[in-house]
Amino acid sequence: MTTTQTPSIAVIICSTRQPRVCPQIASFVTSTLQTLPSLTSTTATATLSTIDLATWNLPMFNEPTIPSQIKDPSAYAQPHTRAWSVEISKHQAFIFVLPQYNWGYPAVLKNALDYLFHEWAGKPAMVVSYGGHGGGKAAGQLKQVLQGLRMRVLDNMPALTFPGHDAVVAATKGEDIGIGEGVWDGERDGIRRAGEELLGLLAEAEAEVAVGSMSKKGAKGQ
Repeated sequence: MTTTQTPSIAVIICSTRQPRVCPQIASFVTSTLQTLPSLTSTTATATLSTIDLATWNLPMFNEPTIPSQIKDPSAYAQPHTRAWSVEISKHQAFIFVLPQYNWGYPAVLKNALDYLFHEWAGKPAMVVSYGGHGGGKAAGQLKQVLQGLRMRVLDNMPALTFPGHDAVVAATKGEDIGIGEGVWDGERDGIRRAGEELLGLLAEAEAEVAVGSMSKKGAKGQ
């Protein structure tokens, strides 16, 4: 008898700066999405997990071969690349939670993306940005890069704006920005809507994978 593993959605913490506020915001996004029945019921269609780029601490890209040319992960030259490949391959969809730096997204995220290609390709992606003005420019740039990786990127990209100067100052110090006091409660519905869209894309992607797998089995049996 065969069993089907529940798809995994990884929430990626895309800032490694110390101190930092990104883990707080990723936790807020995760807790908001966990109110969706599709992620919490006994018949959940997906699970949520977290990837922290600070924990991975990948060096600047140092593979001798272009990742799009590598079909077998064992062909990567660096042990950290092989480990990163294994991690990303565990998940079927991704939520990128990121700050905006000078109208762009963090270099550490670009570096992490550039290490791989096929491990990202075809998988659904949701982008959640934050900043003094919501981080929309960073989100737009990231969307373009993710599309270059052949990911299925949501057009709906929640942008979280810090509620005033005091929150900006607290964020730069990695302090509590008041999420527990409801500063972004009004943003939860938008995040949930994006989450539902992501789950829809994930269901489509999983169905396509299943059809492709059945086609391959049929071809082998001929």
